[in-house]
Amino acid sequence: MDDSVAALRHFNRTFTPRIGVLDESFLGTGLPLAAARLLFEIGLAPVTVHELRRRLRADSGYVSRLLRRLEDDDLIEVAEDPSDGRRRIATLTRGGHLAWRDLDRRSDDIARRLLDPLTKDQCGELQDALMRADRLLRLAAVSLSVASPDGADAMTAMRAYVAELDQRFPERFDVGNGFEPDELAQMSGPGGTFIVVRDGGDEGGESLGCGGLRRLDDATAEIKRMWLHSSMRGLGLGRRLLERLETEARDLGYRSVALDTHATLGSAIAMYESAGYRRVDRYNDNPYAQLYFRKDLD
Repeated sequence: MDDSVAALRHFNRTFTPRIGVLDESFLGTGLPLAAARLLFEIGLAPVTVHELRRRLRADSGYVSRLLRRLEDDDLIEVAEDPSDGRRRIATLTRGGHLAWRDLDRRSDDIARRLLDPLTKDQCGELQDALMRADRLLRLAAVSLSVASPDGADAMTAMRAYVAELDQRFPERFDVGNGFEPDELAQMSGPGGTFIVVRDGGDEGGESLGCGGLRRLDDATAEIKRMWLHSSMRGLGLGRRLLERLETEARDLGYRSVALDTHATLGSAIAMYESAGYRRVDRYNDNPYAQLYFRKDLD
């Protein structure tokens, strides 16, 4: 761990002066880095002030001061959301659009200058390394926390889960008019729980996955609605989520866990088998389930 800390700090010291983040005027735009980043986020699409705070992981007072500066420079406008008076939306002015395009061009230029000395193969190697580093650092910031299955974060994750299964299953996937209230209640009652995987390790972060437990019988809990965003797969997060659900089951007094799955979900099946799950006979009437697994909890 000490070597990894030293390597990350060394990279930060080496890289930050080369991309202008230490300059009072970021890339010569006349704006400090934080204000320039805020302008860039607003330029991607109109966005609420709350969402800007989440993306920058900054307190409301700091973000408000940055927004006022951009407003004073006539680069943005902040107005009440027509669809929800409790929210404020930031948009670019005409001058803001010009400043955004200039910022985007300058950012591309400095990236190209950094890459110019490298060969095509070296650029590809660096691209792969940066994408891998981004995923690993996102993984380091992920949180797994208990949440209400009918809460906003949980429903966002479960809707994404349903949409993916609808694309992957040959027979499609349909939950009718929504998730059954009984199922949601079972994953939040005294015999169940629900875990949401969030980006950034705090409430309000992007929902990257989920998984629930409900009572199957006195000795066995059933794992339900386990899903991860595709960008977070292949890094061990699925196994981490599975182990968290098993721990929750132990804490609730269960001696085993069971789950069902579809035969097309090969990666998930391989993970279950490597985690000690054994195939068993059908135990429910789920029309989409083709394989059934159970694991004893030591």
